[in-house]
Amino acid sequence: MGSALPSGESVPADGSLPSGTVVDDATDFGVYLHVPFCRVRCGYCDFNTYTSSELRGARQDEYTDTLLREVAFAERVLSGLGPLRPASTVFFGGGTPTLLPPGDLARMLDGVRGAFGVHDGAEITVEANPDTVTDAVASELAASGVTRLSIGMQSAVPHVLAALDRTHAPENVATAVAAARSAGLDVSVDLIYGAPGESLDDWRASLEQAVALESDHVSAYALIIEDGTKLARQIRRGEVPAPDDDLQADMYELADDLLGAAGLDWYEVSNWSRGAEHRSRHNLAYWTGTDWWGFGPGAHSHIAGTRFWNVKHPAAYAQRLASGETPAAGRETPDAAARALESVLLRTRIREGLPVAELLGEGRHAVAALIADGLVEGGDAVRGRIVLTRKGRLLADAVVRALTE
Repeated sequence: MGSALPSGESVPADGSLPSGTVVDDATDFGVYLHVPFCRVRCGYCDFNTYTSSELRGARQDEYTDTLLREVAFAERVLSGLGPLRPASTVFFGGGTPTLLPPGDLARMLDGVRGAFGVHDGAEITVEANPDTVTDAVASELAASGVTRLSIGMQSAVPHVLAALDRTHAPENVATAVAAARSAGLDVSVDLIYGAPGESLDDWRASLEQAVALESDHVSAYALIIEDGTKLARQIRRGEVPAPDDDLQADMYELADDLLGAAGLDWYEVSNWSRGAEHRSRHNLAYWTGTDWWGFGPGAHSHIAGTRFWNVKHPAAYAQRLASGETPAAGRETPDAAARALESVLLRTRIREGLPVAELLGEGRHAVAALIADGLVEGGDAVRGRIVLTRKGRLLADAVVRALTE
């Protein structure tokens, strides 16, 4: 089960947003659908997910009906703020969404379509474990309106997968990609680097396999050790080594080299795509601060400046909705200073960068030093914007500190 929810103010039982909330019709609206089920728990994962033994009072076969109750609940809440906006993006995340039958995912998508509408040309993504994707599954998802499959490859090397407690067969990644391609879906593969025992050559093998798959998009994330996970306990007991920062930096540079040479350009610190049309529009919405509603236990939402998050356990989530009560556990409305800080944190990570004009005074004074240190691009091509160099991407946290202290 995932990390603790943030603290915040209580949410009215009817889920109404703070008085005076004004929704901007011009702001895109995204939908996140959380499917919190996994066959096994990976040792590094702190997402809000549950194996069958952890459900305690919730049923996987009833989950779609439960989530659709929240869709109807959100429709009532947002209808009180003006005309409903159709979804520009829909993202099924987890957990493992493809543990549910494709028909269940189609019903969720139909519920979103019926409540809010979905834009023509909307990006509709499903995350998938490679072992769960067949030709039939991919075809059913495509027929329901899904446009993109995000496949959890993580590594092509068996001992690295074992270190991460990933149970899928490496060869099934290619099978899943082929099934998605046959169904006409865009394909993204997700990688993790820096696992215990992973060498630079291991990582090269994974990158080369990802390139050989000719995917449209690759996400490559450095392994982060989260408190409370099995891997954190193993490291604390000295059973496995902690990630090596220098090795992870070398791995990042290797990823940028190999992916770039294969025609995949970085557009966010940990994401590369084969042209702008294959960028993850849903994730870009998070990084640029648009609106979205997250459905499911533990899911987070952002509407017109207010953030709120649902209770974590599927049983508590189902009970709240069955009683007609909001599943939200808390909310917050950050002030202008907090929003400015978050904007720097998120928008410096993307290719287009952050306008210097949006920095507070002290942050603007830091720009020249960051350019001199080779962390931020300079020159006329990017004048007036903070755009990270590759060195800056490696030290993104340091850049953010310099711009906000």
